[in-house]
Amino acid sequence: MEREVLSTKRKALRINLDEHIYGTFAEIGAGQEVVRNFFQVGGASGTVAKAISAYDMAFSDAIYGSTGSGRYVSEPRLRKMLDYEFGLLKERLTDEKYRKKRFFVFSNTCSTLNYHKSNDPNGWMGVRFQLTPGGETNEVIIHVRLKGTDNIYQQQVIGSIGTNLLFACYWYFDQMDDFIDSLLDNLTTEQAEVDMIHVTGPAFAKIDNRLLALQLVKKEMTDATIFGANNMVYQPKDILYKKDVLCLRGRYRPVTKVNEDMMRCGIDYYKKQNGNTDNLVMLSEITLNNLSTDGEFDSKDFLDRADLLCSLGHTVMVSNCHKHDVLINCLDCYKPKSIGIILGILNIVEMFNEKYYKNAPGELLRYFGEIFSRNTKMLIYPYQPEKNKALITTATLKVSENIRHLFEHLKLNGFMVDLPGCDESVLQIFSPKVIQMIKLGEPGWEEMVPDTVADIIKEKFLFGYHQELTPAK
Repeated sequence: MEREVLSTKRKALRINLDEHIYGTFAEIGAGQEVVRNFFQVGGASGTVAKAISAYDMAFSDAIYGSTGSGRYVSEPRLRKMLDYEFGLLKERLTDEKYRKKRFFVFSNTCSTLNYHKSNDPNGWMGVRFQLTPGGETNEVIIHVRLKGTDNIYQQQVIGSIGTNLLFACYWYFDQMDDFIDSLLDNLTTEQAEVDMIHVTGPAFAKIDNRLLALQLVKKEMTDATIFGANNMVYQPKDILYKKDVLCLRGRYRPVTKVNEDMMRCGIDYYKKQNGNTDNLVMLSEITLNNLSTDGEFDSKDFLDRADLLCSLGHTVMVSNCHKHDVLINCLDCYKPKSIGIILGILNIVEMFNEKYYKNAPGELLRYFGEIFSRNTKMLIYPYQPEKNKALITTATLKVSENIRHLFEHLKLNGFMVDLPGCDESVLQIFSPKVIQMIKLGEPGWEEMVPDTVADIIKEKFLFGYHQELTPAK
């Protein structure tokens, strides 16, 4: 049955009329935008135990303590708020009349557009809540990027998303697809973007946060999501801000020794240019197109690939940025210091294929102008058509005379750089062939992937691996 989309006022009123839902609203930064909805619809005395807005930083630190980073719109600040306020609820509301209450704390720390319109409007929101009186707590934390150019309007958006979040915690906790959809009820992605969600607690015991992150991208609530080797989902800007980003794009089905060599070459190049890798973040990026088969997404297949990448210590990015210029625009939103995209030379062949353009010189000039207007490089990994044949690099690649001037300009000015030092022994490894060998039980595929990856594929029977098909040694 299709979910009914309630207005913000109806959601607030339904919560107010539930005599068992009771708790605290703690909001800092942009004001008390969420609790205002509950006061305006009436009946708030049955829901609101306390509402607080510690707007001044000194008051905020005095109540919740310093986070050390000096950042007030941050996840650590939000967690301190949730910890402190829920502790007070349990400590102070102990009379008999509270025994049937399901306590919650809603907290947010948000920044709307400043007077000079020079900041990045965003916010962290979270709910810690009980589903049964006195029961264990559950928690949902999201990060929101606010859009538009009107401060007052952004405050209203905060109020709507916060109300949607609290309502979802009690009405959609067991229907995560509806939960995520409802976060932007009565809003559009032109007004706000949800780029991180993380859930914990017994109500979400069977939920993999990486799948929730994937849902945000699939539902176009954000362009990209990032998670690390510990399977924790991260807000992209927390990982990429002022960092040097190296991004390797691929299907990773499965991760092969070629993928690993491309990363190694990229890191070696960066280290040679900068002397160390202290500021480097390496991303293994998969687009939604590379996760689908005939338009369908296989969650298990996604997690299998994610697990293999994470087992190698990789930071994984999932995006809906099929084109390279769209990916650069997406990464640039997180304010990195520099961006490097590692590509195989065959990607460059496709990029400079005139059949894709009505006016190749003009369209390519605009395309690369969009990409390289940032501090961006394309780092090119060679291709070898057959063993013992010459490598194809940008130095040997033949392009049409019509666009050769542009191609040479990009090379000469360091926008496209050949990666030196590749391991020629792995250049004949191709993922489709590896998958075919695994499915058919053909020997030798183990030598084409990192040892850890081979072990996991066998242990978990991934990609059609069947032990009984493998010839005995």
